[in-house]
Order: sequence, then structure tokens, then C-alpha cells
Amino acid sequence: MNLFDAIANAFAESQGFYFLLELAIIVFAVKLLGHWSVKLGQPSVLGKLLAGVILGPSILNFIHPSPLISELAEVGVILLMFLAGLETDMEEFKKSAFASTVVAVSGVVVPFIGGFVISYLYGYNISTAIFIGALLVATSVSISVQTLKELGWLKSKEGVTILGAAVLDDVLGVMVLSAVVGFTAGGAAGAAAGSGLGTILIVLVKIVVFFAIAVLLGYFVLPKVISWFNKLEVTQTLLAVGVISALVFAYLGEMFGLAGIVGSYTCGLMLGLTPNREELTHKVDTFIYPFFVPLFFFNIGLIANFREMDTSIIWFSILLAIIAILTKIIGCGIGAKIARFSNRSSVVIGVGMIARGEVGLIVAMIGVDRGIITNSLFGAAIIVVVASTLVTPPLLKLVLPKRSEQEAAG
Repeated sequence: MNLFDAIANAFAESQGFYFLLELAIIVFAVKLLGHWSVKLGQPSVLGKLLAGVILGPSILNFIHPSPLISELAEVGVILLMFLAGLETDMEEFKKSAFASTVVAVSGVVVPFIGGFVISYLYGYNISTAIFIGALLVATSVSISVQTLKELGWLKSKEGVTILGAAVLDDVLGVMVLSAVVGFTAGGAAGAAAGSGLGTILIVLVKIVVFFAIAVLLGYFVLPKVISWFNKLEVTQTLLAVGVISALVFAYLGEMFGLAGIVGSYTCGLMLGLTPNREELTHKVDTFIYPFFVPLFFFNIGLIANFREMDTSIIWFSILLAIIAILTKIIGCGIGAKIARFSNRSSVVIGVGMIARGEVGLIVAMIGVDRGIITNSLFGAAIIVVVASTLVTPPLLKLVLPKRSEQEAAG
């Protein structure tokens, strides 16, 4: 075997490990574009999202969606929301309970009505229009969490309200989605409505059971698990407990019909009540940001393949994206005003609730799988998700006062 044959064989054998190079490129690109985004006066998360759009099928078509990237990204968002739970001040969380509830409810009602009306007027049947309305209900606060964290607003009253409202938004969103699926799956309207009502009741019971189990585990089990792990003669036991707990709570959330991020965020809230909160927060922060979080942001941009969009639906997609953005700002802003926030804070809260992220994509996939929406409408859903996600960081930067002003207000 000559030298060229040996090189060719080595190259062929290395293709099975090409994913290693892909992961290295992804992390590098996310960090680099995040840096450039900051240099241009925007939060780094905007550049991180654009990294996936640029390197993915939409532009360069250099890196393609894969189960590995998708699953690692899922771990990234679960741990990101776990960290957000750890950093949430429970006393502030309790104070903002009313505000979060009002913001969540108004942030569900207004987008649902807006999505339904515009879709029905555009010519879609009632079932499809109802589902599109349900699609606009979803909120994925993980993008806002990162942006608020960068700008020093995560622990503010507005930040805590956004987090609380987002958790309630997911609960309400699951109930709305269940009702819509029950309605659209039925034959006669009356039977379908009955099916939807029964589904809502089942979902509601599952949600109550989940939070009851989560609180019991958080108060009585997790402290004992931490104590036991600390006796093990291995390194990083506290971090291990945190990651294990976040993943288990995320699994429980999915098992009970909630998004995994709701489970991991709840886990973070519970562990945030322990004396280990500050140490665990520091360890988790150091653990997730070099690798897992970059993959999450990259994956959102990666799955948006605008090249395959049906041109006949482009205008509807753009209109729906505008409606999705405006109805969240208006709906959540109204809720914030009812809760006696200032005009500026109400706008901040509304903007912080814009992003649909992975939650919107999950809802859209359910619609395709159930035959409620077409593949073209799924493309429209992707545009809504990507547009609402991409505009959130710069809009938050635009509406938030400078950090010194926020500190002075605090």
C-alpha cells in the first residue's frame, strides 16, 4: 500500500467520526457570531441563532440537522432552564404570582384570537384556523432568559414575571392544544367539543399531579439525595446531583404532558431553596455554556430551511409572523398593565414573551402528524418560530433601559 492509498483509507475511516468536527465548528461559530453580535450592540444570543441559519440549509447548507445535534440541543435547553430556575428569587417569584398569572392568561387569549381571525380571513377552514391560533399561544422563554441574563435583568421584577408567566403559559398552552386536537380530531362539532373537554380535564389532572410530585420531591427527596451524594468519594457530586435532577424532572414533565423545560425549571426552583443554591448555580453555569447551550441556539437556526418554503405561502407566513409578534406584546402588555406595571415595563414583559422557539415547533409537528395542517403551513410555522425568536433579543435590548437605570430603579 502506497502513501496515497494509506491517506485515502485513513480519510474514509475518519468519516464515521465527522460529527466530532461538526460539533467543533458549531461551538466555534456560535461563540464567534455571538462576539460579533455584541460588537454590533446586540445581545450575543442573536449571533448564536444566526450561526445556525448561516451554516444550515437556509444559506450555506454546510451543516444539516441530525438526531445527535437535536438531542444535545434538547439537553442544552433543559439545563438552561434549570439554571434559570436556580437563579429565580422565590420571594420575588411569590410577589409576582398575580402579575405572572394575568400576563400568562392575556398572553394566551390575544394571540389565539389573532391567529384564528387572520387564518380564517385568509381562507382556511375553522379547524385549521383554530390550530394556527393554538400555534401562536406557545411561548419559549429560553431565548429571553439568555438575553435578560446578559443585560442583568433576569432577577428583576420584570424578569421574574416573564419567567413565571412563561411557565403558566406552557400549562395553558398544553390545555389549549389538547382542546384543539380533541376538537379537530372529532367528526361532528358537538362530539368533538365533548372530546376536547374530556381531554382538557385529563390534562389538568396530570398537570396538578406533576406539580404535586415535583414539590414533594423538591422538599423531601432532593436534600437527602444531595446529602448522600456528598458522602461519595468522587468529584463534582453537587453538579452531578443537579444535572441528574434536572433531567429526571424534565422527563417527568414530558411524561405528564408538559414540556421538559417546565420540569427542569421547576427542579431549579426547588434546588434554589437549598443552602447549595449559589455553589450549584456557579457550577451549572460553568458546565453548560461552553458546549450544551451553544448547540441549543444553533439548532434553532439550523432547522429553519427557507429554501424549501412554498412560495405561495410566503406572504401568509410573513403576515402570521407579524401577528404572532404583535399579539404577544399587546396581550402580555395588557396583562402587565392590569398588574400595575409601568408602560415601559409592560412593553418589556410583552417583548420578553414573544419567542416561540422549540415549543412552537413541537405544536406545529403535532399538527402535521395529526393531518390538521399541511407541510406548507408547517413551513409557515417555522417562519413564525424563527422570526419571533430572532427578533426577541434585539427588541429586548431596544426596550430595556440601561443597566445603571435598572439598578437605580431597584
